[in-house]
Amino acid sequence: MAPAHVPVLLEECIRELDIRPDGIYLDGTVGMGGHSLEIAKRLTGGRLVCIDRDETALAAARERLRDFSDRVTFVHGNFRDAAKILTELEIPGTDGMLFDLGVSSPQLDDAGRGFSYMQDAPLDMRMDRSQALTAYEIVNVWPEEKIKKILYEYGEERYAPSIARAIGRRRTEKPLQTTTELAEVIRSAMPAAALREKQHPAKRSFQAIRIAVNDELGAVADLISAAETKLKPGGRLAIISFHSLEDR
Repeated sequence: MAPAHVPVLLEECIRELDIRPDGIYLDGTVGMGGHSLEIAKRLTGGRLVCIDRDETALAAARERLRDFSDRVTFVHGNFRDAAKILTELEIPGTDGMLFDLGVSSPQLDDAGRGFSYMQDAPLDMRMDRSQALTAYEIVNVWPEEKIKKILYEYGEERYAPSIARAIGRRRTEKPLQTTTELAEVIRSAMPAAALREKQHPAKRSFQAIRIAVNDELGAVADLISAAETKLKPGGRLAIISFHSLEDR
């Protein structure tokens, strides 16, 4: 799987990080290791710290970067804790940091992870499978008003009230177990005009629930603080974002 994976904005990231051979760098979302590989290739006396909350991705990255193990350190963790992780590694500052936000394509492609509304799977959506909170708990336990709030704020879903009500009604009959069940409930709550839109009717809601499960926006705020404290003067921060919530 790793060789077929194409890193997003690879050329742009490497160019803007302006990598020094003896520099210290951090890839806070190593994923399949595509960006990290290109950074590691450019280091001679330097060091690269690779973080990911997904142990499956971390294992794939270790394999992909096995020829550069002398200069790469892998850490299972959340990029929001980048400052703490660097402190524990006794690294006072870095010359560059890279973060690739959101869900990765391998996570979407793995049906069992429950990220996709296109494949039937348990309601999970955890990037880090060691954490307790899952999409199942949000959909079946959280108050209806709180579900409406995250659909509106994290999914920018204009039909959030009716979708939240539909979820509330359905779960009183029996818990929602799978992505397919949730997608169908979302579809049933939307007007005909919305169903004629190009994008899947469940897209915004699934995004919202995924962001809530993984506290993605809170983590972005923390990584900015980490970068502020752990970038050396003149150091560079590269962040790949995919939607307006992350941009803001």
